[in-house]
Amino acid sequence: MSAILNRLRGSNLEVFKFTFYLFFPLTLMLHFGDPEWYQKHVTPYKDHIFPAEEKTVRSLPTNQTALREELAKIRERKLQRIAEKEVVERRNATSGGDASASSS
Repeated sequence: MSAILNRLRGSNLEVFKFTFYLFFPLTLMLHFGDPEWYQKHVTPYKDHIFPAEEKTVRSLPTNQTALREELAKIRERKLQRIAEKEVVERRNATSGGDASASSS
């Protein structure tokens, strides 16, 4: 390692740093900026993270009454999901309780 550092003194070190600072970002841009690489690696991950286009909200509420109505709908959906979850948990608890009682 010290032999390399001994050879890279003064202007040679500056030339090395210049070429590294110049070509390292360019190489990364060439590799990751390739449209085929983007389609192969980024697009599937993007589809996994973000919701589908038809599920996104396009028209946002513009006044207070519309906002309150939308918030009420969101709360209603949330309460409905919670109620459905409780029903499933009760079913699992009753079926699980029967199975454990019959096995004893």
